[in-house]
Amino acid sequence: MEIQSYNRKFKREKFDCGKEPLNNYIQRNVTKDVKNGACTCFVILNNSDHVIGYYTLSAESIPKSDAPSDFQKKIKYEYIPVILLGRLAIDKSQFGKGYGKLLLIDSMKRSLEVAKKQIGAVAVIVDPIDEEAIAFYSKYGFTLLPSSGRMFMSMNKIEAAFKSVKKK
Repeated sequence: MEIQSYNRKFKREKFDCGKEPLNNYIQRNVTKDVKNGACTCFVILNNSDHVIGYYTLSAESIPKSDAPSDFQKKIKYEYIPVILLGRLAIDKSQFGKGYGKLLLIDSMKRSLEVAKKQIGAVAVIVDPIDEEAIAFYSKYGFTLLPSSGRMFMSMNKIEAAFKSVKKK
């Protein structure tokens, strides 16, 4: 499966991940957000060009006080630059096939490349939609930020994970 940049021509009207806000977003709002530059969106398609999974990325900053304590000491600015993994969803028909993990890895890879080569960011954050999302992101090393309900993974941790995979 190839992960590609969103195109409004892709079929998404039947997308159903079981979570209405995520369904509604890909069906009704993504084209406007991508066109306006509010986010980028990446998708996995089936053989009929139906979206079976997607994620979005955008620039963000968080108050230093919301970051883990070790980052509060390192960063001297009031706000910390991060990349927001705004949404990640897989169609119910594709559950259990590893597409969620694939999209997460791809989002981390793209975020790391941007942070190291184009626009500074110290972490990727997510806004988990529910307890199931918290469990998913926790499984892959994200840390819950109790003050905001967001989850956090530093670019250093992402980079180390990719380096350890390359060594194997």
